[in-house]
Amino acid sequence: MTERRDQQIHFRVSKVELERIRQKMESCGILSIGSYLRKMALDGYCLNLDLPQLRRMAYLLQNCSNNLNQVAKRANESGQLYAADLEDLRSRLDELIA
Repeated sequence: MTERRDQQIHFRVSKVELERIRQKMESCGILSIGSYLRKMALDGYCLNLDLPQLRRMAYLLQNCSNNLNQVAKRANESGQLYAADLEDLRSRLDELIA
C-alpha cells in the first residue's frame, strides 16, 4: 500500500523558473508539477532518451543479421556462396558503419 502524502512543501519561483520547470517536466513526459518536483527531489534526475540514430542502427544491424542468416542457409543448402548475396550483405554492413 502506498504511504499517505499528508505533508506539504511550499515555495515560490519566478515566471522564468516556472517556465523552465514546465519545459523540463514536459520533456520527461510527466504531467503533474507535483510528481515532477517529487521525482527530482527524491531521485535527483529524470531521463527521457529519444535516440533515433540508435534505433536506426539497431534496425540496420537486425537487417544484416537476417541477411547473414539467409546467406548461411542458402550456402548450407546448395554448398555454394553467391557473390550477389555477399555483395548485398557487404552493402548493408557499409550502410551500418557509415
